[in-house]
Amino acid sequence: MSKQDPHLRREQDKYENPVPSREFILEHIKTADKATTFSQLCNSLNVLDDERQVAFKRRLRAMERDGQLHFNKFKRYVIPTDDGLVKGRVIGHRDGFGFLAVEGEEKDWFIAKHQMNCVLHGDIVLAKAASRGSGGKVEARIVRVLETERTPIVGRYFVEHGTSVVVPEDPRITQDIIILPGSENGARHNQMVQVQITQSPSRQMNAVGKVIEVLGEHMAPGMEIEVALRNHDIPHIWPESVLAQVAVHGEEVEDADKQGRVDLRDLPLVTIDGEDARDFDDAVFCERKKSGGWRLWVAIADVSHYVPKGSALDREAIERGNSVYFPEQVIPMLPKVLSNGLCSLNPEVDRLCMVAEMTVSEAGRLSGYRFYEAVMNSHARLTYTKVHAILQGDEQLREQYASLVPHLSDLQQMYMALKSARQTRGAIEFETTETRFVFNAHRKIESIVPLVRNDAHKLIEECMILANVSAAKLLEKHEACALYRVHDEPDQEKLSHFRQFLNDLGIESLLPNDPSPLELTAALNQLGERPEQELIQTMLLRSMKQAVYQPDNIGHYGLALDAYAHFTSPIRRYPDLVVHRAIKGILNKQGQRISGAYEYDNDEVDQLGEQCSTTERRADDATREVADWLKCEFMQDHVGDEFTGVVSSVTTFGLFVRLDDLQIDGMIHISTLGQEYFHFDGAKHCLVGEHSRQVYRLGDKLKVVVASVSLDERRINLAMAGEQLPDRYARRRSKSLKSEEKPAFSSVRAQLKAGKIPGKGGSDQDKQDERKPKKGKKTTPKGKLKKSKKAAAELPKGKAKTKAKKSKAKRPGKNARKRTKNSSGA
Repeated sequence: MSKQDPHLRREQDKYENPVPSREFILEHIKTADKATTFSQLCNSLNVLDDERQVAFKRRLRAMERDGQLHFNKFKRYVIPTDDGLVKGRVIGHRDGFGFLAVEGEEKDWFIAKHQMNCVLHGDIVLAKAASRGSGGKVEARIVRVLETERTPIVGRYFVEHGTSVVVPEDPRITQDIIILPGSENGARHNQMVQVQITQSPSRQMNAVGKVIEVLGEHMAPGMEIEVALRNHDIPHIWPESVLAQVAVHGEEVEDADKQGRVDLRDLPLVTIDGEDARDFDDAVFCERKKSGGWRLWVAIADVSHYVPKGSALDREAIERGNSVYFPEQVIPMLPKVLSNGLCSLNPEVDRLCMVAEMTVSEAGRLSGYRFYEAVMNSHARLTYTKVHAILQGDEQLREQYASLVPHLSDLQQMYMALKSARQTRGAIEFETTETRFVFNAHRKIESIVPLVRNDAHKLIEECMILANVSAAKLLEKHEACALYRVHDEPDQEKLSHFRQFLNDLGIESLLPNDPSPLELTAALNQLGERPEQELIQTMLLRSMKQAVYQPDNIGHYGLALDAYAHFTSPIRRYPDLVVHRAIKGILNKQGQRISGAYEYDNDEVDQLGEQCSTTERRADDATREVADWLKCEFMQDHVGDEFTGVVSSVTTFGLFVRLDDLQIDGMIHISTLGQEYFHFDGAKHCLVGEHSRQVYRLGDKLKVVVASVSLDERRINLAMAGEQLPDRYARRRSKSLKSEEKPAFSSVRAQLKAGKIPGKGGSDQDKQDERKPKKGKKTTPKGKLKKSKKAAAELPKGKAKTKAKKSKAKRPGKNARKRTKNSSGA
């Protein structure tokens, strides 16, 4: 080996017969005048004997896999950046094309459908710019797959014409996965399974996989949650190390753990949550101060006492990031022995807690705060409904909770002061309608009901905000490393679109170019009560940036706060646990006896901020996927029903309409709006008819009918009421019937879209289609057939033949001219 290799000593220590190091190979190729062949590399780097050349070739191939080198079509080695190659991650799209998230570039590159045949969503690839269009749009040509997405895929298992395939549930994966004989793992037709890819797709063949887990029947209750957990890679099985760690805990707090804490067991702290809550991580108590204002205690479950930093339980909590709340099921961040047991502030049992004791002025301003460890005993488990009724004067409940009524009244008075202060600083409030699924005994949706937020909800929310603000102020004052909940200012371009939207509604926009939260709130308040108010709030929400966790405090724009940190839910959010440990670190320095304290450094909180923000988005995506599944399942029983709704979104391909009664979105495809051609105006959020000038715009009230529901695509198709329900899949259905002899993997997805389960008898519509005459084949009713035969028999023979000849002469074959020339001797 060349003595110039600076890493020669390292290679000699690792290998008996060392070859040039990766760094030395890359440096050599960079300094070369042109791309280098294998033999040229061997000669220039003194790799001459056969054994070392084999090892050298293996190293070069490993560098190719890692994207450090590219072996081009001229059989020469080049460094990717020197050959116009880039590295990126494939992002699939439900319509078959995709995008490439290129490292170091803001805009994604476009990947055409034929290029997506050899990759899957999530693959890391080397690509080259095939073409560059206007506006900086780049179309990618995939050169090689570097890393294949090997996470198991969830889908439906089908057997058709002897071929087994799995159709992935993730809409970003549009290829069906072939299951070879012997790899079925006992899966049955139309069951939900999890598949491990064993062979990557190519231009000639789909991906090949093996079934590693059978989840159950496609429409089994709770299947939508099982699918979402695996689609979004949400941890839901506790490792043995975690179970072993929590097994030592009992149901009651140990007496030794109570020592050295402030005793608040006589303070009438109460929990106020929803009726279906199972974990209670906050309790409150408020009383009037003699000097004016209020003193508020917010007690939060002391999770950090039970979750040591760096333990197996802590590592699992970081991996999960937060609890995920599905309808009637929770995937907790902590095992139930903690989340529903020792760390839950259940009534009339001793619990360890972290307390934020705060004072609030008559004007609703935070005038003081202090934090400490305590032991408490919740005096009651109240619900929002009960508290609201008590505050409204329900005599029976006021008598039942007579000892707590004065404190709840003080809490209400303090809330009114906090509410006034909130409005003064300009915090943005979105009063959107949320819904809740009501299930029957078979876990099928019986109804969808709106969730009504009363003053009890808002009261507790203000108490939690106040505790979070106090925590952030303490962290900032002592310059402790922790995670803040930050919300950046709105994007200027999106705000400009929002102003345009208001103008299109006929509302004069008074928003400045760079509005403060107070200016933004004032502009919204000037709109008054309008029928489009909820839609306006939705559009404003879309123009806002997403709140994230990070160590750098930039304030919270939506709440109009200079400092904000999540402190109040450490049972279900890891950032709150980080804040608890950091606060305990401060208290520890002040001489308090503390358990579970930890002082983070900048690198640690940086990584934790990214992880927690990612898991939060992951949970949102998973819960949205489950909600979409359940809504589609519910709407299958309402096909043909009429509803009123409002246009909630306008796209190039149609309108999305939110149904008033159910708060469910459905789509009116542009092809069902009649024979008119519609132009999409993105700036004005509308579709305009080319000839009729018919306009459909955001906020329009429409009367619609449910045309069809596609559970596989999570799509509810609507049509205008009073029009014939269109069958958008009729053409696809007829094609699938004609091509039944083709392999299953080429038609399964089309059959699913057409409402037919592959491999089984078709739907009634399919059977009707099969009975229809083939295209081009004329049919005659029996009576008319006899009549036509009789008429033909009565004709003179010569005339009938003449007619036939003439008819034939009118339709010469495509080679008629050629035959005429040949017969004439040309």
